[in-house]
Amino acid sequence: METTLIYSVPFGCSFAAIAALEWSGLPYQLARVEARDPASKQHPAFLAINPLGQTPALLTHAGAPLLESMAILLHLAARAPASGLGFAQDTPQYDRLNSVLSFLHTTFHAAFMPAFQASRAPETDARAAIWREMAVEKVNKSLAHLERLLAGRTWLASDTAPTIADAYLAATARWAEPLQLARLADYPDTARVLAALGQDPGIRFAHAIEDGLPAASQGGFLGHVALDQLALPAG
Repeated sequence: METTLIYSVPFGCSFAAIAALEWSGLPYQLARVEARDPASKQHPAFLAINPLGQTPALLTHAGAPLLESMAILLHLAARAPASGLGFAQDTPQYDRLNSVLSFLHTTFHAAFMPAFQASRAPETDARAAIWREMAVEKVNKSLAHLERLLAGRTWLASDTAPTIADAYLAATARWAEPLQLARLADYPDTARVLAALGQDPGIRFAHAIEDGLPAASQGGFLGHVALDQLALPAG
């Protein structure tokens, strides 16, 4: 059975898993969910895999559902040990990767949530300004911590190649300026890494996939599959 990633657009954090799949060299398919389309989010096949209706969701090569970005990224790194996406357990590199990925998956990702909440609020909702103020503070505090993590380093967890942590950074840090929460130029090491990632073929592929443009895979991409065609887990 082929690995299948269910991802959402626009600007989903499932972007990280697309890039990681490209870097891994593993064969995989993609299934697209339009986040602004209720019918897509509530598709029975999607809900059979993730009853919460959230992305990313992975159908592994064994046919089992795997949910949550961090779990999916660690799974891909473990399945492709020669790709440099992760490190062997019980090593300092593995501990650092888990630490920075956990920070991105929890603290950094959560910092943006008040801004997303404010963007969905009616104009008459006085709480929106408070939520935005909270997001500005949290995002800038998190970016300052990213600067500390990147000081003197080429990538977040490696000095030779981007890892799953850098893929997740690319997926989430791109929210800061469109939401007008921070200026990435104020965080030069973070901006440097994001600029380097922007030239990476796997990251460019993930952008093209999200934008619905022709995407030239240098990995194991086998094409898209419709939600109706997903091989659902047994039981």
